[in-house]
Amino acid sequence: MPAGHGLRSRTRDLFARGFRKKGYIPLTTYLRTYKVGEHVDVKVNGAVHKGMPHKFYHGRTGRVWNVTKRAIGVEINKQVGNRIIKKRIHVRVEHVQPSRCAEEFRLRIAQNDKLKAEAKARGEVISTKRQPLGPKPGFMVEGTTIETVTPIPYDVVNDLKGGY
Repeated sequence: MPAGHGLRSRTRDLFARGFRKKGYIPLTTYLRTYKVGEHVDVKVNGAVHKGMPHKFYHGRTGRVWNVTKRAIGVEINKQVGNRIIKKRIHVRVEHVQPSRCAEEFRLRIAQNDKLKAEAKARGEVISTKRQPLGPKPGFMVEGTTIETVTPIPYDVVNDLKGGY
């Protein structure tokens, strides 16, 4: 018989809990607060069957658009044909974790604010734009000797015999 295409087909390893992560679910999972607009990662917990999203959404990052008693509404981009659709799904809190995708951005904002405050105290105007790395500086190669390389003539007769 051919393999089925059910809701949880081909998820044996996908939904498996990690090494030394089996067993009870930490309380932090349930006590964490999510606000509308936050980035979250959908990470399916195979131990909880309720509120489990489809396998497509496992590992995807989206934004919270709704918060209910037990579930979080997450908006995720999905490519369908030649377009990208924003899909809105409700996922239980066990299958969601805060994303670190905007962490670097927040750190950069804090750093820029600090730099701007320091520049304002000095009476200067600075640019906080990131500049791409330029070309590497030139250097001189020293301590080398020039060696002339000449090709060895190809001997067809000896090559056909199988060696020299």
